[in-house]
Amino acid sequence: MNDVALGEIAQALGGELIGSPGLRIDRLGPLEGATPSTLSFLANPRYASQLAQTAAGCVIVAPAFKEAATQRGAAIVTDDPYLYFARLTQWWAQRVRPAPEPGVHPSAVVAASARLGQGVRIEALAVIEDEVEIGDGAVIGAHSVVGRGSRIGAGTRLAPRVTVMHGCTIGQRCIIHSGAVIGADGFGFAPEAGRWVKIEQLGGVRIGDDVEVGANTCIDRGALEDTVIADGVKLDNLIQIAHNVQVGEHTAMAGCVGVAGSTRIGAHCTIAGGVGIAGHLTLADNVHVTGMSLVSRSLLKPGVYSGAFPIDDNKEWEKNAATVRQLHALRERLRALEKKLK
Repeated sequence: MNDVALGEIAQALGGELIGSPGLRIDRLGPLEGATPSTLSFLANPRYASQLAQTAAGCVIVAPAFKEAATQRGAAIVTDDPYLYFARLTQWWAQRVRPAPEPGVHPSAVVAASARLGQGVRIEALAVIEDEVEIGDGAVIGAHSVVGRGSRIGAGTRLAPRVTVMHGCTIGQRCIIHSGAVIGADGFGFAPEAGRWVKIEQLGGVRIGDDVEVGANTCIDRGALEDTVIADGVKLDNLIQIAHNVQVGEHTAMAGCVGVAGSTRIGAHCTIAGGVGIAGHLTLADNVHVTGMSLVSRSLLKPGVYSGAFPIDDNKEWEKNAATVRQLHALRERLRALEKKLK
């Protein structure tokens, strides 16, 4: 049985429980379409109208919605319902998902020089090359490859079909989703008489602790120094991180972001979906870029940034972009002139 008493949830996660602690919950779900055995949450006030109508057995709410929630039934009151719900999903998953059994599948290929920690799981057809180190409790998914000399930290999970190229380091408790490629060559070529000469990429990739990398995301190895992803970074699906990029602690990027080479992104930044960031730039800590923006210059102050500019002949584009940046000052000058003429 996957159902659980409300009192057990409140005991594990805290919050003020109003209602019967013996009420059984068998699923987590949204307010709309909930059943009497569903535990839901209200984090966004725009959905407050659904509170009176939902059939959910219990709703997680902020103190501002305590009265409205208790008028309809059981509630768990907490200062941050969204954070509470996030922790609830982790607690719930531990209950309903069986823990992976440690061991090496007979079809896996593990080099004799590889070092495996306690409780490691290596799934079917995975390949672990020479001098790899895998920490305690790590999981290497089916068909995944861990290249020569790479290190995987304790408790890290590689989903099926993840590729970690040679000489890369992934910290503890990371999650790398299917199709991700860590440590492919960066895009480096020198022109010669109309052709391209490859620049060998001699660096690696260093990923910190508690990082999550989405499906089919690529993090290129550095040309000379390492590409660095700091602790707590969250990367969505289909993101490209080019060679020698550095991403600061607890920065989050949504799907289809592209970051060009040697750019440095600070800590606690958010980069929304489809953003393009040019190379050799610096983004300060606490910079937040809205969706589909094009970052073509360094952003050295914290704040929220937006914008893109239509493609054009480069010289014309640069002139127009420079003019657009002066529009506010030109408007103020025009207003001052109009006042003088009245």
